[in-house]
Amino acid sequence: MDREELADFLRYRRAALVPDRPAGRKTRGLRREEVAARAFISADYYTRLEQRRGPRPSPEVAAALSRALELTTDERDHLFRLIGHNPPQDAPEPDGADPGLRRVLHALDRSPAMVVSNLGRTLLQNDLALALFGDQTQHEGPAASGYFRWFTMPEERGLYPPDIHEQQSATYVAAVRAAADLEPDPAEGARLIAALRAHSPEFRRLWEHHEVRICRQETTSLLHPAAGRLDFDCEVVFSDSGRQRLLIFTPRDDTTVRAMELVQPRARAR
Repeated sequence: MDREELADFLRYRRAALVPDRPAGRKTRGLRREEVAARAFISADYYTRLEQRRGPRPSPEVAAALSRALELTTDERDHLFRLIGHNPPQDAPEPDGADPGLRRVLHALDRSPAMVVSNLGRTLLQNDLALALFGDQTQHEGPAASGYFRWFTMPEERGLYPPDIHEQQSATYVAAVRAAADLEPDPAEGARLIAALRAHSPEFRRLWEHHEVRICRQETTSLLHPAAGRLDFDCEVVFSDSGRQRLLIFTPRDDTTVRAMELVQPRARAR
């Protein structure tokens, strides 16, 4: 175990994290006890690791530290090697947001943003995205996929102006076909496609067009009860694995910029 390099790495990564409640903090990053609490280890043990005098962490503790420090896959593997363990070979949990995308999302305070899986499951939202879309992480089963909700739950389309529904449907079908190719578990994509074909005549019709497209940059519009119609450009940032995407919504015109001033106070009140 390289104690010196490990201690420096832990301190650096801890300082790079954004606290859940940064207001009033005089120092950047998380405190040692906050990292320890996230990793479910004692603050004393974590402190000794940063002071180059702690015992060698087990692989389980190394994994817990990786999650607590929101490490990317490369950073996690580096941590394991510093400790003297072989990096884990298993893939990251599919329902957990990619740490790199999580850090970018937390750094955005004036743009709605969310992390979604290839199959349309929302994993993480910032406050502005919650104010615009509501909590999209609460759904379970097939409804966890925004693609499934779009084609099977009429109330889902109430968020969007009717004039974009047709194009949105075509975009989603092409995205589902592309996502199924990228899924490491083909059965999961096949289950979503089977459910959509069983429940949505519209999806079945569009599926026969055989369009396939990964969404990299989009435009969309929303209907907000207080702010009215909001028109956005949507930038897409992919995780290293390609299995998750960070969607960042930026106003497309001055009208939307002004209207977003009505949404931001609601987001801050959460």
